[in-house]
Amino acid sequence: MKLGIIQSSFAPKTEDNVAKMTIAIRKAAQEGAQVILMPELFANHYFPQRERGEYFALAQPRDDHSFLGVFQELAAELQVVLPVSFFERDRTAYFNSVVVFDADGKDLGVYRKAHIPDGPWYEEKYYFAPGDTGFRCYDTRYGKIGVAICWDQWFPECARAMALMGAGLLLYPSAIGSEPEEAGAINTSALWRRVMVGHAVANSVYIGAANRVGQEGEMDFYGTSFIADYRGEIIADGGGEDNCIITAELDFHAQGEFQAEMGFFRDRRPDLYGSLLGR
Repeated sequence: MKLGIIQSSFAPKTEDNVAKMTIAIRKAAQEGAQVILMPELFANHYFPQRERGEYFALAQPRDDHSFLGVFQELAAELQVVLPVSFFERDRTAYFNSVVVFDADGKDLGVYRKAHIPDGPWYEEKYYFAPGDTGFRCYDTRYGKIGVAICWDQWFPECARAMALMGAGLLLYPSAIGSEPEEAGAINTSALWRRVMVGHAVANSVYIGAANRVGQEGEMDFYGTSFIADYRGEIIADGGGEDNCIITAELDFHAQGEFQAEMGFFRDRRPDLYGSLLGR
């Protein structure tokens, strides 16, 4: 399978971003990508930088949505798998969600972000309820994939759960960048990548992360989108480039063989892991 990752800057208006992503997806498909990942909450600027009540108006129900159908039709037309990030409203609840469209346009289901950050410039707990779907593995035309969202990528339990379900590729749409002075003003780009590469090694799976890039409000999104193989080697790197597509060929047969040979899943001891279920 060939994976494509889109790294891009974004405009304040949804229609501009949907058009931009449509062009990028077509380009990635022309380059042979069969699974194509866009960044988190690409439809607008990253609005959770501040707590503003008016931003709840950006949320839409999954079944009556202004742009999900555009990507569903695009998936069927191009015969590509598209995980699509969106701000979901379900009656009185609001979620940071991804829906996965298979290569025939079939809706394979929604995942709602489980881990919700709360800190300077990442005020997501104001907007999003913790996800109630559990972690998901999607059996797509081109292979089994797991999809989680941004802050989820820092948690090894999330990656392990998706790998245990059979996912050979874990995907993380992201929106992460500079930290303010009150948070230490550290550049987390290296840490961000390292933790996911660790998931690749610990689970013997491929990893793909798509981040936005550029200045939005007070935040500078650093890109560095990447694809890592099941040995933890970076096989494609977006660096800080705007409007770029990175691709890599994935071999799930080799990944499965390597995973079995390493024995990480053979030697697990779930009977000793009870402490993981408590605070």
